[in-house]
Amino acid sequence: MKNSARLVALLAVVLVLGWASTRIFAPGKPLDLFEGYVEGDLALIGPIEGERLLRLAVEPGAQVKKGDALFTVATPVLDAQRAEAQARVDQSQANLENLKAALNRPEQVAVLKATLARTEASLVLSQTDYDRQVYLLPKGATTAAARDQAKFALDRDKAAVNEAQRQIDAALLPSRNQEISAAEAAIIQSQAQMQEIETRIRRQSVFAPDDGIIQDVYFWPGEMVGAGQPVLALLPPQNRKIRIYVSETQLSRFSLGSKITVSCDACGKELDARVIYISSQAEFTPPVIFSLQERGKLVFRVDARPDDNNLRLPLGLPISAKLLPPETPKPVAVEIGR
Repeated sequence: MKNSARLVALLAVVLVLGWASTRIFAPGKPLDLFEGYVEGDLALIGPIEGERLLRLAVEPGAQVKKGDALFTVATPVLDAQRAEAQARVDQSQANLENLKAALNRPEQVAVLKATLARTEASLVLSQTDYDRQVYLLPKGATTAAARDQAKFALDRDKAAVNEAQRQIDAALLPSRNQEISAAEAAIIQSQAQMQEIETRIRRQSVFAPDDGIIQDVYFWPGEMVGAGQPVLALLPPQNRKIRIYVSETQLSRFSLGSKITVSCDACGKELDARVIYISSQAEFTPPVIFSLQERGKLVFRVDARPDDNNLRLPLGLPISAKLLPPETPKPVAVEIGR
């Protein structure tokens, strides 16, 4: 019984020592192997002006080409402003046509001249009648009332002749050209306002600025969207990058432009990438899921851009990266003259 107890104690010591040896002397990961994941710079696309989302032409995960329709925002206020601007354009054009017609239509001037001729003829008649009444009054052949009536008719015809002459002068005034210039400027201004509103309406229909994948959709038709608020997230293929975390002891090996090879479960073969960013401060910690044993250690973030932009690696895909030795420039043969 005593021997059995000693045997059990000895076995427990052996098991503890074996477990400790596996924890202390277990081989760690290679120094040139760095853990990370696939990251991407998303293009957040939203409307210029806020309104209700009218149509959504894509869904999450859809592949789009540059220029494909993404979504359309309703434009009820802009439609009313466009109708008002169109009315101003029509009014300005009608005013210009009226001014040009008054200046250039010879028939109108001819009518005014005919009116002048008629009033002048009436003036001759009234002048003759007045002179006769003045001549006959001292002889008692007429009355003072008849003379006064003739004088009234004479003054009336003189005023009519003066009015007709002024109408002709007004129709031929050079200042009418200035009114026409002002009307033409008003048309240009109203047309510019019309074009501005039409541009604002067109910009509420948004198209893909580049090829890519719709990574996420934040609003659906019928919902209100604020100005500049993203409706969806687009991931262009060239915006994918590899993000790894490097300890302080290994950071000196990296520099902008350094080349790394990337491997992952879905890659099939190693991929090449070049370093485009190195954090200047140790303020990043690796995600727990990728580096549980080192979650308490501060590391430096390093981003690299894959050489092949056509790779459709999903965001968040875990990867392993190796730093390649710097490329040595090829020697240049120099011919030494004789």
